[in-house]
Amino acid sequence: MTSSPESPGPRLASRLGFSDRVFLGTAGRRIAAHVEEGLDLVETGLAEELRIADPVADAAARYLYEAGGKRIRPVLTLLTAQLGQGNVPAVIDVAKALELTHLGSLYHDDVMDGADTRRGVPAAHGVWGNNVAILTGDILFSRASQIMSRYGERAMRLQADTFERLVLGQMHETVGVQAGDDPIEFYIQVLADKTGSLIAAATQGGVIFSDAPAEYEEPLRDYGEKVGVAFQLLDDVIDLSADAAETGKVPGTDLRAGVPTMPSLLLNTGTEPADIDLSVRIDEGVARIAEGADPAVLDGPLAELRDHDATRRTMELARAWTADAVAALAPLPRGPVRESLTRFAQTLADRSS
Repeated sequence: MTSSPESPGPRLASRLGFSDRVFLGTAGRRIAAHVEEGLDLVETGLAEELRIADPVADAAARYLYEAGGKRIRPVLTLLTAQLGQGNVPAVIDVAKALELTHLGSLYHDDVMDGADTRRGVPAAHGVWGNNVAILTGDILFSRASQIMSRYGERAMRLQADTFERLVLGQMHETVGVQAGDDPIEFYIQVLADKTGSLIAAATQGGVIFSDAPAEYEEPLRDYGEKVGVAFQLLDDVIDLSADAAETGKVPGTDLRAGVPTMPSLLLNTGTEPADIDLSVRIDEGVARIAEGADPAVLDGPLAELRDHDATRRTMELARAWTADAVAALAPLPRGPVRESLTRFAQTLADRSS
């Protein structure tokens, strides 16, 4: 089946799961067809980039790629590139490089968080061990830099600045809140660095390397960062889901590993006895797990947190960031790209409903 003006495209629809709500009307479906054509080129290119002569490195590098993924960052790069020359080789390569950077970060994140699964399969460090998983992430970062180097200093600066923010975000999350920091603001900045920066690079990169008007670059960078924060806030909600099939991870993976999430942070601001009690029980469960207890000790408290007002407030906060992301698009011309970006953000915000 091939793309046509009557369909948003089977591959794109299966990737995103909601493309029929993003690319509407004849013009929107035409844009979707262009994005899908570009995504085919990205997928082919990724498969080529992930072929490594060393057999251990080859298997490990392809592992999470072959487990799937929505390819949200390449889709956004391709979509914003339609404001310029579209799917030119530089855009395809930048989309590949940013997806490789994202994949590399997943290997590292899972080691640091002690995650058991990723994308419905055992985490890479559970298959090959921490050292190989970390080194695999490094290989992917190297491949991404090699691709970006083809396009000169501008591309390398985008890659380096984004990578630095990814590392700083992970470092700050690891070290935790310092004296004088507001925990909520600190956490939002971590999300902006760890998740928002890479999505911002994707939306920004589509403009830069398609030779779209330069005045679109900053609005789309701002849009991408805000979408990234909203995306991660909603992931915090979805992380509490009782259905592991929805997340590809054990429910409450982050909290069981002692990693704060927005629902837990908002819970800690509560002054009601029930809030304090639940917060204490979660902290005690995290401590017990760190000492070797079965992670199931947190099943009950996390189920309570899932239904708590703190989780509802997290969803409201995510939707506020989504609204700000859409507002950032105001300088763009009205048309199918802006409309699709608007619906993308709004539909993404509804994925936990």
